[in-house]
Amino acid sequence: MNAARLLVPLALLGLLSAAWLKGGWPALALAASGVVLWALLHCTRLLAVMRRAAARPLGYVDSAVMLNARLRPRLPLLHVVAMTGALGERVEPASQPQAEAWRWRDGGGSSVTAEFVHGRLTQWRLERPPATSG
Repeated sequence: MNAARLLVPLALLGLLSAAWLKGGWPALALAASGVVLWALLHCTRLLAVMRRAAARPLGYVDSAVMLNARLRPRLPLLHVVAMTGALGERVEPASQPQAEAWRWRDGGGSSVTAEFVHGRLTQWRLERPPATSG
């Protein structure tokens, strides 16, 4: 299990407990409203990213080369979708059975295939069309 999935709820519980011990009901209400505000901001960002991605073609990105340059390990899938502005096209992962792979293509035929394990980017590759001599 990912440590952050356990650490965040424990930290929130600790914050609410400390607020209760320091100031009683008023402090607990203030801390709880801060936690709710944080959760609403997170949900609003998630919905805005998904709304923008739904308005674009599936698996399309303006420039696959620029996307390749901006990717880095352990980047969450939500951030990659926000960078591309589109949902990826699902492909079979090459490396691990628990991985999921998504592909984004641009108008020039280049594509980036990204593999995610537990929602985090593990590896990616840029594929370019063969050069034509002419």
